Amino acid sequence: MLVATPKALNAAQAILSDQLAAIDRACSRFRDDSELAALNRAGGHRRTVSALFARAITVALRAAVVTDGDVDPTCGRSLASLGYDVDFDMLAESTSELIEPPEPAAGWRSVEFDAGQRSVRIPAGVMLDLGATAKALAADLAAEAIWRQLGCGVLVNLGGDIAAAGPAPDGGWRVGVDDGVAAARTGVVAIEGGGVATSGTAFRRWRRGDCEFHHIVVPSTGLPADAYWAAVSVAAASCVDANTASTASIIRGRPALSWLAGMGLPARLVRPDGRVVTTEGWPT
Repeated sequence: MLVATPKALNAAQAILSDQLAAIDRACSRFRDDSELAALNRAGGHRRTVSALFARAITVALRAAVVTDGDVDPTCGRSLASLGYDVDFDMLAESTSELIEPPEPAAGWRSVEFDAGQRSVRIPAGVMLDLGATAKALAADLAAEAIWRQLGCGVLVNLGGDIAAAGPAPDGGWRVGVDDGVAAARTGVVAIEGGGVATSGTAFRRWRRGDCEFHHIVVPSTGLPADAYWAAVSVAAASCVDANTASTASIIRGRPALSWLAGMGLPARLVRPDGRVVTTEGWPT
């Protein structure tokens, strides 16, 4: 986290910590007492959820709609079948063979969400995972809360999901963009506000038996997306929008270029050999 007013740093840190704790209690797939875990255990019964969880579900379903299902919140069982069934920091502790075959996602249309009643139902056996959008939402919410409560410009970076709110320093916030390729140079851009997100196939990887996996799965197959792009960085009006677009672009592969251009989103796409392609609006 960076703040434009140094004296606001401690107060901003407290707000950020509160926001992260709240998102974790609502949306973590790896703590038994989270709202998400309770919903996944509900056996097909409808549950009333908090306003924050309802916001997270709204964001996740919107991401599914705008990406034609490429970013799907029902990929939880797909990830678990690939061995991603514990917090990522613990994945390296086990390299045993997979027990289950890859499992396609149930499909976002199976999620029944009543925004007015703040209630959610998923079919028995379906497992939600909000990792594709909840971290970006946390960045947006934290940046907005700090700007609203303290009145200072702020940038929040949650593992590559970046949100900025309020007045930026002169020249904007300088952001390094990771190419996801060891031989490639990291680019630098400046942003005044909104969000920037980078998704890639090299950032979260683990091994089971002789196979290596990454965390961006194709909902229709339950398998990790082919690495046509090593990394995709997108700038948008919010971190959620940027992350949604960058994740979908990894899944779409080459067609992502025309899709991003049609959406009017500036993006930087890096091939595994280090070649860089940009869409209109990404600075040279």
